[in-house]
Amino acid sequence: MRGSCPHLDKGLETGGRISRRDFLDGALLASGGLLLSASAPAQSMLQESEWTGYTGEGDYRLSAGNMESVVQSAHSVRDGKYDSPPSAVIDTGEFVDCVIVGGGFAGLSAALFFSQKAGSGATCIVLDNAAVFGGVAKRNEFEVDGHRLYAPQASVHFQPPYPHSFLKSVYDSFGMDFNAFKEYQTWQGPSPSIDLTRSPYRVLEMDRKTYGFYFGAKFGKSPGVWVVDPWGKNLEGCPFPDAQRQELLAWRQGKRAEPAWVYEYPGDEVSRRIDSITMEEYYIRTLGLSRESVRLLYTKDTAGGLGLGPDALSGFCVYAWSSIPTTDDSAETGWNMFPGGNSGMNRMIVKTLIPEAIDGPRSMAAVWKNPINFQALDQPGQRTRIRLRSTVVRVEHNAEPTKSEFVWITYSRDGKLYRLKAKTAVMAGGGWMTKHVVRDLDAERREAYSHFLYSPYMVANVAVRNWRFLYKLGISGGQWFEGFGGWVEVRKMAKFGVDTPYAGPDLPTVLTFFIDFTKPGLPAAEQGHVGRTELLSTPYREYERRIREQMTEMFGASGFDANRDIAGIVLNRWGHAFVNPQPGFFFGTNGKPAPRDALRNAPFGRIAFSHSDLAGAMDHRNAFMESNRAVGQLLNQVFV
Repeated sequence: MRGSCPHLDKGLETGGRISRRDFLDGALLASGGLLLSASAPAQSMLQESEWTGYTGEGDYRLSAGNMESVVQSAHSVRDGKYDSPPSAVIDTGEFVDCVIVGGGFAGLSAALFFSQKAGSGATCIVLDNAAVFGGVAKRNEFEVDGHRLYAPQASVHFQPPYPHSFLKSVYDSFGMDFNAFKEYQTWQGPSPSIDLTRSPYRVLEMDRKTYGFYFGAKFGKSPGVWVVDPWGKNLEGCPFPDAQRQELLAWRQGKRAEPAWVYEYPGDEVSRRIDSITMEEYYIRTLGLSRESVRLLYTKDTAGGLGLGPDALSGFCVYAWSSIPTTDDSAETGWNMFPGGNSGMNRMIVKTLIPEAIDGPRSMAAVWKNPINFQALDQPGQRTRIRLRSTVVRVEHNAEPTKSEFVWITYSRDGKLYRLKAKTAVMAGGGWMTKHVVRDLDAERREAYSHFLYSPYMVANVAVRNWRFLYKLGISGGQWFEGFGGWVEVRKMAKFGVDTPYAGPDLPTVLTFFIDFTKPGLPAAEQGHVGRTELLSTPYREYERRIREQMTEMFGASGFDANRDIAGIVLNRWGHAFVNPQPGFFFGTNGKPAPRDALRNAPFGRIAFSHSDLAGAMDHRNAFMESNRAVGQLLNQVFV
């Protein structure tokens, strides 16, 4: 298995093995001035070989997170390279009914809805800047000791929808078979067995005896210590101050109680009040926790879904997913997952839109395992086409928006600029790019986008040859409160998507580390800027070192050896992973409407806006709803 580096300190070195890339020496380039800049400039990016590192195998090896080329292309738009209409542009001669900018959940579902509603002759092109469709819902693949392993790049799991709901109808339309998730891998290994979860996410709500807390130098423990089943032991052995331990136990015992504030409908007086304060303040008032305990318990957890901790986000973020309820949101039975996360859903959507895009039948196993036929994605005569490696740099009406007959779309591909015409356009990428790309955007919408803040995130997938070092501790997962990352879980896989029906400590697996860049106490915008600079200016080798050191510190005493046990590491860097809804995001401030309303209430001429950031929670269900709205608006306004 490739993916290790030969340049680590003694004790963590790889014994001379070298990856397929001979990584260059490099150093952290961030400086004090850079840390305060709006975002990392292009010159802070390292050469791709030392920044990207090993990227896995299979279809997604050229698209692990925001690849260096994607970041550079986006920065060229942000920095004004295409502010003036380019003179050297190739007109493709294409005139389609709809161009969709962005090939993630929002873009692919917009194409699905357009194909369903616009009529049999309507044509659509999806333009995406990456080498593979999917946005953050992609996967990493590893070959370890004869086993094909998968892990998510970001978007992870899903829950069963209510019967006859909008969400159920969407799932049905692209062939999601929930029966495929009735069988997960079973235990193969020593006794006693350990119950494994279905997701790599940390779950505070689960009373699991095989979960642990790790405490290191921050808590005066050197060497560090694991406390197994901490909640079951009433935090005995956890080096919290006694007063804080009692506070945490009281919180734990009353955690399932109804919150003190319950709104009747979004936008009522109570929900507006919740939106006017931070999550941190909301938790302090409703849960009786101190500020220190709120940050200890919720920062990592909240950052895993909203990018930042509760100190910077609107209190209404607690309810950000309330508009998309499911029949079962429990980790034990409700969470379902393709072996490599929600990339499986996007593959199903693409297979539905373009049957030749993935070989074989439209079955869960075939669509998951069979390779993508990239040539089939963009062929003349198809109703729906997907054009990859195409960064849209300009979108503009051919005349005054209310009087225009079409929209010009200019995109960069392989160093050249191309242009096509579309009757309509759906901007299905994040607001951090949309506000730069739509060139004739009116003042109201441009002002609205200025209120959207974003933070980075990184998902590091570490393939290990076995996880005996966890089993010896009596755990399958745990969390820590200092150092790199915050938690890790061994998970079992749905059987249809893997090459063995078994899971156990003697078999290889992928441990997924979720790394946030929160800086509690700083303003939300500054947290995003500082974190993005760190993410974009740190070389692969440095992150690899931190991972190996963190794992050695926590698991070395139970037999872990980085040189022997790590088979490969893939880093998935996401510069604008999450929208960060600050107080007032959901319902506005000072009697003014929420900025997002300007983007959702009506199209801008022939352009509609769709992305889950408009909902305030970047989730595939919100992406579906926003795209359904955007496509419907265009069909009602332009195609009537």
